[in-house]
Amino acid sequence: MPILDFIFLAIALALLIPSTTLWLECSAALMPKRAKQDKARVPRPSVAVLIPAHNEAAGIKVILENLLPQLTALDRLLVIADNCSDDTAAIGDASGATVIERQDLERRGKGYALDYGLQFLSEDPPSVVVVVDADCLVHHGSIDRITRLAVAKMRPVQATYLMEKPAGSLTPKDSVSALAFRVKNLVRPTGLARLGLPCLLAGTGMAFPWSVIRQVSLESGHLVEDMQLSLEVACLGRGTLFCSDASVTGRLPQQEQASKSQRTRWEHGHLQTLLTQVPTLLKASVRQRHFDLLAVALDISVPPLSLLVMVWIAATAGAILAAALGSSWIPTILLAIAGLLILTSIMGAWAKFCRDEIPAQTLLAVPLYILWKIPLYLAFLVRPQKKWIRTERDLEL
Repeated sequence: MPILDFIFLAIALALLIPSTTLWLECSAALMPKRAKQDKARVPRPSVAVLIPAHNEAAGIKVILENLLPQLTALDRLLVIADNCSDDTAAIGDASGATVIERQDLERRGKGYALDYGLQFLSEDPPSVVVVVDADCLVHHGSIDRITRLAVAKMRPVQATYLMEKPAGSLTPKDSVSALAFRVKNLVRPTGLARLGLPCLLAGTGMAFPWSVIRQVSLESGHLVEDMQLSLEVACLGRGTLFCSDASVTGRLPQQEQASKSQRTRWEHGHLQTLLTQVPTLLKASVRQRHFDLLAVALDISVPPLSLLVMVWIAATAGAILAAALGSSWIPTILLAIAGLLILTSIMGAWAKFCRDEIPAQTLLAVPLYILWKIPLYLAFLVRPQKKWIRTERDLEL
């Protein structure tokens, strides 16, 4: 086989893996919903809600006022004021939360803050720990749902995590970003739940049985600590359950620089995890004959949609050119199948889950969105982000 044929065949087969995974997840999301579990049979566990907060004075009061009515007298609301230089701690204390302060300029990141909070709770641990970001509103009843499910199954539970649209008119880039976020955090986890498979943690709206969260390491400055945590609980045989009936809502940053910073951290972290952890997970799944580990590895193997489409376009153009010059058409055919899987996945997800909020014209802006993302991926090749950097919040929630 000529070397060019081999190269394009390898690329085509490699792209078929994430494309097929994406298609299976999105297609399964269209299946009928499973019957709801009768939560009344599961006693309400004692709960501690952890909120890691770094300079969140502008909006944390609203978040705490949203959470407190959802807690019982046995529950605790704990704010970890992490390396704060504003009034986050004072506002948290005045709002009725327990506040602990952490100062460590060397070890920065959400993981370190959460570990500090768990150490504080360890003397009198709750049954379930819930993690909520300091910029996220938790919909009524969600704490009750995810904690009951977590204690019933003794597994982590992830609520639906969606982003509120920025105030004012949406740009095409904002609309496509909202679509991609919804596919990642709603459609794909829904499909995995329909298939009875674990999903990835999303960083907020997460419930953990105490016995599970104390077995994993949180003390790190990993770029995507939620994804790393997903791997660790899966390796314990405690893959994350998705609870579509519970939801938390954040807000996409309005400032261009803040949006770019957040996106860079998410996507560089995802790519680093994909390259370093997926091979290890695949080996472990075969060695342990653990199908859930394989499912998690395949889920992580799906790169950000814009990058997947970008690589597919480049590979298909190259394969067509090579075939026109005398190489095999097999890679082109395989790439065409991969492209069809990607297209039907996105269209099906939009039609079922996004149609009411994201207009069809949004899909026409996908090429512009991909062009906007090119510098982000080039930066990963040249100078990947390695340190956790907090995204600057807008002033109002």
